[in-house]
Amino acid sequence: MEAPTGFVNEFVEFLRKYQVIGLAVAFIIGAAATKLVTATVNDLIMPIIAVIVPGGDWRASVLDIGPVQFMIGDFVGNLIDFAIVALVIFLIVKFIMQGDTTKKI
Repeated sequence: MEAPTGFVNEFVEFLRKYQVIGLAVAFIIGAAATKLVTATVNDLIMPIIAVIVPGGDWRASVLDIGPVQFMIGDFVGNLIDFAIVALVIFLIVKFIMQGDTTKKI
C-alpha cells in the first residue's frame, strides 16, 4: 500500500513544482477574457466599422480569385480580435511587472 502514497506525494510535488493550478486558473481566465474581447469587438467596434465601410456586413466580404474564395472580412475581424487581446495582455503584464526590479535580459 506504500506505492499509492508515494504516487500521490509525487503528483502533489509535480503540481507544486510546475504551478499547474496557477496555469489552469490563468487558462480559464484567459478564455473568459477572450470571450469578453470578442464580444467587445463584435458588439461595439464592428458596428462602427460597418457604418464606415460601404455595404454594411464587411465580415462576410469575400475575395474571389478564380475558383478560390478568400474570406477577407472574417480574417480582418479575427486580426482585430487578436490585436486587442495582445494589447490587453501587454497592458496587464506591464502593470504586474512594474514593481519587479529584477533585470530582464
